Amino acid sequence: MGIFTRSDSGSAGGADVLDRELEKLLEEEQIEEGDHERFSHYVPKDKILESAVTGKPVRALCGKKWTPSRDPEKFPVCPDCKRIYERMKK
Repeated sequence: MGIFTRSDSGSAGGADVLDRELEKLLEEEQIEEGDHERFSHYVPKDKILESAVTGKPVRALCGKKWTPSRDPEKFPVCPDCKRIYERMKK
């Protein structure tokens, strides 16, 4: 099971490149198991909406891929996602 994700809240430099990279990764069909059940992850807002409508898996900044289904407020933020997001904001 996955969790709903925290989205990035602003436009960061390089976000377009990241979006394209995430889209390429989403084309892969394998859904990864792992820490995604213990953390909430950062995912672009449009990908969260798309997943909610289509059921398509999402790819977090840290690389985790899953289908969101849980409230992100109930989980701590993934440290890898947070670190990547902070670097993007600079």
